[in-house]
Amino acid sequence: MALPGFGWTTRVWRTRGLARWMFWIGLAITAAFVVLAIFAPLIAPYGFAESRVDGVKLPKLAPPSSYFIFGTNDMFYDVFSRVVWGARTAMEVIVISVIFSVAIGVPLGLVAGFIGGVVDRVLVFLMDALYAFPSLLLAIVMAFLLNQKLGNGIVAAALSITVIYIPQYFRVVRNTTVSVREATYVEAARALGANPFTVMRKYLFGNVIQSVPVIGTLNAADALSTLAALGFLGMGIQPNEAAEWGYDLNRALDDPLIGVWWTGLFPGLAIVLLITGLTLVGEGLNETLNPALRRRRMLPVRFPARAGADERETEAGR
Repeated sequence: MALPGFGWTTRVWRTRGLARWMFWIGLAITAAFVVLAIFAPLIAPYGFAESRVDGVKLPKLAPPSSYFIFGTNDMFYDVFSRVVWGARTAMEVIVISVIFSVAIGVPLGLVAGFIGGVVDRVLVFLMDALYAFPSLLLAIVMAFLLNQKLGNGIVAAALSITVIYIPQYFRVVRNTTVSVREATYVEAARALGANPFTVMRKYLFGNVIQSVPVIGTLNAADALSTLAALGFLGMGIQPNEAAEWGYDLNRALDDPLIGVWWTGLFPGLAIVLLITGLTLVGEGLNETLNPALRRRRMLPVRFPARAGADERETEAGR
């Protein structure tokens, strides 16, 4: 039984086939990284920028062993600790960027679609201008501008990624609002004297928000790849601010030339696994919530008892 307001949970449970397996496998992978992010101080043996223990420096480029299960890198950091702390960084950036994108894009799309006119044209023009830029290039420009104001931390990285996804939420919500605003129940609310804010909040918001969770999960996977790209290019989070997998990959570029494979393998695997998990969740939700794609479980058919007919058949047999 689904919780009130969470009817999609019933649809997820009743869906069968590949969509259901995609969703649950992706959810399990994502949940594993969420656990790493939440309990990073307990799981990681060292801090994300800790190179000394009791005044003794950690070994440089030590191979995986019982002391350092993922080895160490050229900055004397424990790779396993960097991977674990990197999960927290990734989750923080993903959550902040998606929340800000939804908080800005959804209301703007709702207002533009409902009011129309000059407001709609101006907002559509601005969002199309942002959407015309390549996403990574736009993130690099915003990171360059924000790093000067906010530094090379998590908030600056998250906000630079936020700009990419605002137009996506705006376009989806705006198009849905345009098609729904002429519905009978909206006209009835207007006739009863409801003001535009009330109509948007009570009668439109619940109908246009249904596709946002699917977009959010897919954007989360893309946000992680963008974060890794920014870190790889040196425009993201610096190592003294937080652990970031893209930066660690950049530092490990030349290591395979000297036979050091572990410094780049484990951060790269973490990026691939988390992107895969988030993508599977998004695709599973899309096929589950979309009526055109959803395959439901076939429930058993039970006909009501025919007491009168059974009695007549018994008497006829006598």
